[in-house]
Amino acid sequence: MALEVDTRVEPGRFTTTEVDGLWLLKAEGRWDIRAVARLDPALRQLDPGPRRRALIDLSALVALDSAGAWAINRTRQALRQRGIEAEYRGGNPAHVALINRLETCTTDQPTSELRPPPLIGLIERFGAGVWNAGLEARHLIAFFGIVLATIARSLVQPRRVRMTAVTLHLERAALNAIPIVGLLSFLIGIVLAYQGVEQLRRFGAEVFTVNLAGISILREIGVLITAILIAGRSGSAFTAQIGTMRVRDEIDAMQTIGLDPIELLALPRILALVLGLPLLTFYADLMGLFGGAVSLLLLLEVPFSQFLDQLQQNVPVVHLWVGLAKAPVFAFLIGLTGCYHGFRVRHSAKSVGQLTTRSVVVSIFLVIVVDALFSIAFMHVGL
Repeated sequence: MALEVDTRVEPGRFTTTEVDGLWLLKAEGRWDIRAVARLDPALRQLDPGPRRRALIDLSALVALDSAGAWAINRTRQALRQRGIEAEYRGGNPAHVALINRLETCTTDQPTSELRPPPLIGLIERFGAGVWNAGLEARHLIAFFGIVLATIARSLVQPRRVRMTAVTLHLERAALNAIPIVGLLSFLIGIVLAYQGVEQLRRFGAEVFTVNLAGISILREIGVLITAILIAGRSGSAFTAQIGTMRVRDEIDAMQTIGLDPIELLALPRILALVLGLPLLTFYADLMGLFGGAVSLLLLLEVPFSQFLDQLQQNVPVVHLWVGLAKAPVFAFLIGLTGCYHGFRVRHSAKSVGQLTTRSVVVSIFLVIVVDALFSIAFMHVGL
């Protein structure tokens, strides 16, 4: 029995015959993507019968592309699945090499991976997370050492500090953040005073809301909220800016001409935050206290003069200095983390987005952890 498909000039076609009990498939003409689209239904319906061996004759092939090689390889695999040993015969060495190459790339893969039990999978993910966090901490500490060495070199040679860049980043990171920091601190002061009045009213101690708002804002809320805002606003911007330069190969160009990217990009940004965050914290403290004063004026009709007088008598100034002392440390952590993740970006826009998000998360995490350590340390020294 013979089966022929199309008879145009050098068309892709095939015939099937039986020779001495051996099933023979002969491929002829040009087996390209157009021919395969036409021949595919007939190839899928081939029935060699109850035979054990088959030959695929390639000697009459005129041309072959990857689609044709795929069709021939798939036909051979289909015969093997039916228990028929199929072999190639003849053919251009280049055609045979293409078919063999395609066969190595299309080996059968399991349709679905075996999933471990849920508990084992959870333990595995937890272990992988801990391991990755350890690697991330190691790299961040190494970057911290590089930054410290750069700062030490700049202290020995102050002219290496680019004050123009520091001023520019001070404006972008601190001055331009004044509106959002002030508004949010003012609203938090209102909320804190309102909640304090509601809770202390049960004990007839509404007047002590001034103490509660003053200590909370000056010692914790002002610096913490400011640091979190700057981490989301400026820390992410540092990562995106440096990461974009990495994608554009600008950092590699700097290193090629002998410039230090840490000194040129990271140091001005970190110094700008270290200088700007304490000022923003002081401003946030003022706006938070103003919000608390407005809230008490509306709820308890406490005038501003009485609010300030009670604040001065019952809230020591040490709480202000405790809050301001944390600000440079938080600023250094935010700038360090933002620049570190910027330098970690690889040459893709996707990497910029992922590391920008990670930068914000890690910065806020470090700020909260260090704030907790500060609280424990200050408690032990009696502050």
